[in-house]
Amino acid sequence: MQISEVLSLDCTKSAVQCSSKKRALELISEIAATHTGQDSTELFECMLGREKLGSTGIGNGIAIPHARMTNTDKAIAVLLQCEEAIEFDSIDNRPVDLLFALLVPEDQCKEHLKTLSCMAERLNDKAITKRLRHAESDEELFEIMVDKA
Repeated sequence: MQISEVLSLDCTKSAVQCSSKKRALELISEIAATHTGQDSTELFECMLGREKLGSTGIGNGIAIPHARMTNTDKAIAVLLQCEEAIEFDSIDNRPVDLLFALLVPEDQCKEHLKTLSCMAERLNDKAITKRLRHAESDEELFEIMVDKA
């Protein structure tokens, strides 16, 4: 699955003011709920539950929060570029400023592991993350993430 199949411009936000990991997950939940019809509190609880198993902060200022959703057959991604980096309990103990969240239907987890892997691969590319960090609009951020993805 291509990143462009799960990420839309509406779910891409640049220069987000965010004070904490909890607030970042709340924002992601609110954005995803708007586009899926899901309850934002339930989405938040699902992501928080996943974080309790181990941080999705993969290092180098990047986090890939993810969770399973019920009552839907459509996956959705949310990309946030934080104005200021936030503490995220990352594996390298560095604060996070790029969050790429993936919320998938409960019964489609295996299919979306490839999407998660593709996202992690793109975010592991230093040239791409540098461009993402310097993006000045939602549109620019979106184009960088889906370019050749």
